[in-house]
Amino acid sequence: MNIDKYYEIKNSLPAQTKLIAVSKTKPAEDIQTLYNEGQRAFGENKAQEMKAKHEALPKDIEWHFIGHLQTNKIKYIAPYVTLIHSIDSEPLLQEINKYAVKNDRVISCLLQFHVAEEETKFGFSLEECEAMLQGEVFPTLKNVQICGVMGMGTNTDDMEQVRNEFRHLHQIFITLKEKYFADDPAFKELSMGMTDDYPIAVEEGSTLVRVGSAIFGARQYNIPVND
Repeated sequence: MNIDKYYEIKNSLPAQTKLIAVSKTKPAEDIQTLYNEGQRAFGENKAQEMKAKHEALPKDIEWHFIGHLQTNKIKYIAPYVTLIHSIDSEPLLQEINKYAVKNDRVISCLLQFHVAEEETKFGFSLEECEAMLQGEVFPTLKNVQICGVMGMGTNTDDMEQVRNEFRHLHQIFITLKEKYFADDPAFKELSMGMTDDYPIAVEEGSTLVRVGSAIFGARQYNIPVND
């Protein structure tokens, strides 16, 4: 772990941008170390791994789920998750609402958009999202709170392409805010930017940057998690 890098990144962010320390595959001890430095928001992409860490670590941690979420895994995070960044379908939102009701919570969520060129990434198109927001089901989902949008840039060395993708995502955010969430102060988050491209994301309006390897070091994929 690079504590100096953590502070370098944290101190470089404007007041309106929050650092999500992406702790996926990292042990609870590493999270505790960063917690002791004052970091509270951590990002995970495996539901059962997040559950285990939630149980082992201080309860004032903000847990951000940033990966592709399967409906059968929602139960592991519904009682405590702070924000789900990766809503990419109406059925997923319906299931989250169902588990939110069971846990007597309103769960905050971001709508994920596919703005990159890679087909492997998930997310709505603007047309698909608007169809959902205008449909009959969405208004009935009282236990989910849509707080903004999320997206990932293409994994490329062409930073101008990434900038254009982030700019496109920001425009989607503005469109949705004006058309569907103008009177909702909770709709304010633009989650974009990771280790390699977060400075560009910040320049393009990101309010949440998801940075992991720059702080924690290279990923460890030998943690046994049934997820």
